Amino acid sequence: MDEIKPATQFGQSVPVPAGGAVSPAAGAPAAVRLPGLAMKRRGPVAVWLGLPLVTLGIYQLVWYYKIHKELQEFDRRRVLSPAGSVLVMIFLGWTLVAPLISFHNTGKAIADAQRSAGLPVTCSAAASTWLAFVFGLNIWYMQRQLNLIVDVYPGAAPGTEVPLAA
Repeated sequence: MDEIKPATQFGQSVPVPAGGAVSPAAGAPAAVRLPGLAMKRRGPVAVWLGLPLVTLGIYQLVWYYKIHKELQEFDRRRVLSPAGSVLVMIFLGWTLVAPLISFHNTGKAIADAQRSAGLPVTCSAAASTWLAFVFGLNIWYMQRQLNLIVDVYPGAAPGTEVPLAA
């Protein structure tokens, strides 16, 4: 049988099984909403065309890492690997299939973040994937979708706590 360890939840001592799972019967709320961290607003054209041209494409990898990190911090219930996403682009970019899968997964993560912000989902994972074939417009598209989430929290500085809707 699991050993019971005391833990504090909302200022009260709550018994928690050794595995760490808290059941509603143990006195914990059924769903605990964690606040997320606000994301940074970026110019879609600058991200898509301007900065990658100036940095010979390196900024696109930096941007890809940053948005994955921000999505991870925005909704901590979702698990993303910012470094893994960039490594796929660096080492498997030549395969064409791996980047498309990565773009598709990024589109799904952005859609999940829109849900968490209380927005209607407008980000399409398919568009995030297939717009890569049209002058790399998927970068522009994904940044526009991320900016919709940023606009839900006007005045919130990047990295500050914001409430999640769902």
